[in-house]
Amino acid sequence: MSNTTHGVGGLTFDPKKRTRPPELNVLAALILIILAFEVLGQLIIGDSFLFNTRENVGTLFNEQRLQIIILQVSIVGIIALGVTQVIITGGIDLSSGSIVGITAMVAMSFAQVAMVNGNPNPKAIFGPAWMDLPVIVPLIVGLACGIFAGLVNGLLIAYTRIPPFIATLGMMVSARGCAKWWSKGNPISFPTESYAAIGKGML
Repeated sequence: MSNTTHGVGGLTFDPKKRTRPPELNVLAALILIILAFEVLGQLIIGDSFLFNTRENVGTLFNEQRLQIIILQVSIVGIIALGVTQVIITGGIDLSSGSIVGITAMVAMSFAQVAMVNGNPNPKAIFGPAWMDLPVIVPLIVGLACGIFAGLVNGLLIAYTRIPPFIATLGMMVSARGCAKWWSKGNPISFPTESYAAIGKGML
């Protein structure tokens, strides 16, 4: 039985020389990391990382631990979806994390309660007229802030031909500086109940 090599347009293809897709390397690395944590979990705390090893437990997986993991990576995952599109098209975005910071800071400023334990809100940035607003207001303001920052990045890259690395690096530094200036270096606390409830729902 002889081996056959197919040729098309001067190119040759040998079925025995098929290369493995590089994406499989990422999957293999993920599986190795999971196995490593499983072994470490058994050695350090005597419990599995993903599975229920205790008696009288009706589920195979450790649902509480998986929920914690998903909640912790959800924000990073949402950011990664947008950045992935940029990388696929040959660009890069260094400012995504800083834009999230300034967006959250601005939105939180419009989601403050007027009174805290019977006293005026000590963390308030604006006056009483901007307190206890409907939850839609900080959401719209935060989205507008993020859209504006993304629009500036896009205009700089598309019309001034500034490389994406330089444009987004400048936006990263600017967004961080604006966040510190906006908050005066202090944390912004005491949001309204409706705003604080966002992201805490369970299915």
